[in-house]
Amino acid sequence: MKRINQYKKLFNVEGDIDLAVLKKSYRNLVKEWHPDKHTADDTQKEEAEEMSRQITDGYAFLKSIAPETVAKGLDEYTDTITNASIDDLQHKSMLLEVSFTDGATYEYFGVNKNLFSKLVNADKMQRFARRNIYNSFTYRKSKRTVEAE
Repeated sequence: MKRINQYKKLFNVEGDIDLAVLKKSYRNLVKEWHPDKHTADDTQKEEAEEMSRQITDGYAFLKSIAPETVAKGLDEYTDTITNASIDDLQHKSMLLEVSFTDGATYEYFGVNKNLFSKLVNADKMQRFARRNIYNSFTYRKSKRTVEAE
């Protein structure tokens, strides 16, 4: 959640993310912080390069959790959480990363350690996740591994 709030603040976004507004804000920030505009001294150029990286990362991140993006991937997400089993779990801070047997990996934001412990210790982990995690937290698809044939 901290990461989401940090990027929303950077792009001056409140509430739900509108992709058109996000894109406009992204373009303005890129123009403002482009490293070629800050060639006066090395510290300004380094700061501009760092801000450019943050802007690019933030844009990709916010775009991935925007309601429009989530809606586009809803069928695939529903298929994954319905038909694939949990293959692996990683939890760090308030971020839960779930890898599924179909190769998809999703990140869930705001999952505390207590809920993660309950998930790991559940008799039926998939059922517990369906009831308590999958549709209860902000999520994004983080990666999909290509299975070797």
